Amino acid sequence: MTEMMRVVAIQEHGGVDKMKLDQWPVPVAKANHALVEIKACGLNYMDVFVLHGMPDMPTKMPRIPGGDVAGIVREVGEGVSSEWIGKRVVLFPRFPEGGVLGENGNGGLCEYISVDERQLIEIPDSVSFRDAAALPIAYGTSHRMLFTRGRLKKGEKVLILGASGGVGVSCLQFAKMAGCEVYACTSSEEKSEKLKALGADHVINYADNPDFSKAVWAATGKKGVDVAINFTGGDTWIPTQRCMAVNGRILTCGSTVDHMCTIDVRFVWFREMDIIGSRAYVPDDIKACLQFVADKKIDPVIDQVFSLENSADGLRLLEERRVFGKVIIEI
Repeated sequence: MTEMMRVVAIQEHGGVDKMKLDQWPVPVAKANHALVEIKACGLNYMDVFVLHGMPDMPTKMPRIPGGDVAGIVREVGEGVSSEWIGKRVVLFPRFPEGGVLGENGNGGLCEYISVDERQLIEIPDSVSFRDAAALPIAYGTSHRMLFTRGRLKKGEKVLILGASGGVGVSCLQFAKMAGCEVYACTSSEEKSEKLKALGADHVINYADNPDFSKAVWAATGKKGVDVAINFTGGDTWIPTQRCMAVNGRILTCGSTVDHMCTIDVRFVWFREMDIIGSRAYVPDDIKACLQFVADKKIDPVIDQVFSLENSADGLRLLEERRVFGKVIIEI
């Protein structure tokens, strides 16, 4: 095995010009760790936050981004079964001691990574590296938010804000898989057509309907939706509340625009609505997603695939919100 590997690392906070192709030593599989040869890595909006810098969350530089990692186990350290060698794996993005790949430690925009054995999840034979790398953060987050925390049921009306990104698209796919009626919000006619093709029953274009709540309320026959998914934050919360049916549930797993949000408490008590937070995903969420793909119940939506050398172009699509689904880097 070569002693050096190609990496793309963020040298300092700023724009995508701060991402540089470099040569780093191949890491060593220390005790209880495995060395994985990376085949594909999925990008997320988290990587944009790391690139720009997040208030009160300093990131040690240089940092290799990329939290969704799929590859092949090539070596194992002391304490790890040799049966892992040669297995196709996707990595659980969270470190056992806390933090996430690509943010609190180096991620997958490189040729090799050494990870704790507890982060290894075997990929079913019928699932490609590309599809596996699309799943952990976006699909894993959506799975937990909708089914574990959100108690989604067949026949419910579901509103998805920001429906064209990785989490939004996966929410749409899971909601349709569960037999729900989906109201999807997006920002362009092109994305609207893609959402319809993916199964959205109603699409609301923010550009045409800045106050999306009126369009949603009318489309539901003035009854509202049972479930609303809002990971946008900012000034979208009161309009989201206006969309809710009595006993409705607002689900949130983040705030891509602004984490300071204003709510109208009258809607909370008058419509007896629940606001449910979902922190992230656990290994079982990712395993469930892999099985859905293996069983052909869902097909991960991948917008574009880039080489490692062109990783900055992929992150730029996310930065400019020009993505429908996932961006994958093949190593």
